[in-house]
Amino acid sequence: MLFRSVTLQENNAIAVIDVAKADVTNLLGLGYKDHSLVPFDASNKDGGANVRPWPVMGMYQPDSILSYEVAGQTYLITANEGDAKDYDGWSEETRVAKLTLDPTIFPNAAELQENGNLGRLKTTTSMGDTDGDGDHDVIFAYGARSFSIWSTAGELVFDSADQFERITAARLGRGFNSTNDENDSGDNRSDDKGPEPEALAIGKIAGKTLAFIGLERVGGVMAYDVSEPANASFLGYHNNRNFSGNAEAGKAGDLGPEGMAFIPAAQSPNGKDLLAVANEVSGTTSIFEIILH
Repeated sequence: MLFRSVTLQENNAIAVIDVAKADVTNLLGLGYKDHSLVPFDASNKDGGANVRPWPVMGMYQPDSILSYEVAGQTYLITANEGDAKDYDGWSEETRVAKLTLDPTIFPNAAELQENGNLGRLKTTTSMGDTDGDGDHDVIFAYGARSFSIWSTAGELVFDSADQFERITAARLGRGFNSTNDENDSGDNRSDDKGPEPEALAIGKIAGKTLAFIGLERVGGVMAYDVSEPANASFLGYHNNRNFSGNAEAGKAGDLGPEGMAFIPAAQSPNGKDLLAVANEVSGTTSIFEIILH
């Protein structure tokens, strides 16, 4: 039998499909990331990178998904981009400032709903009123701003937590959480889904299994050693975006990594391990040689 796992992004779930029967055999709800324990930057009006805890639950809502095996066990890797149900006829999307927050759970609601705190954060009207009294008891955010490793039963094995935002804040300075179609836009995406991890590729080099995660908004690729799924480790981050160039004029380098492919040395034209990255916004494709230190 051949089974495939498929992300149901807006529904924060994974579907398991029996390909031969064209039948959905299971639905795996992915739950939520507790941002009171795992910090993130919630506002584009807080003066820059401000990665801190908030009383918010993050919906993983993965885009890309891949699988790999370790010691006969299959694992799933997801890039947790996030996406709202936002259609012409109906939209769930709003900002925290527009919610009526439960005064018992959120006694500091007025402070939380300031623009420099949670007020600008995009959230949902479709859930959060857990007791049905008309106000919100839980605040949800789109995407987990991370990549995750799951068992095939949908159990969380590893999550990169707040590493993407902390690494990009340290490496990119004012470019932190920029959007992907204009420069001088630092912190622009903090109230939305942050760096938006979207693209995925997996490859084996020197006996190690590596995962590559493309960040759709700020750009660049994260690399992790996922050979031990529960103890995945950060290897490096490369972003060849030119933050001083004119994005609209095509002078800002690669923008918006959308898809990636690992090319093993045995199949590459130069005998080296390569990563091909297709960039949606800049319309460019770049090929990088992968070197392990």
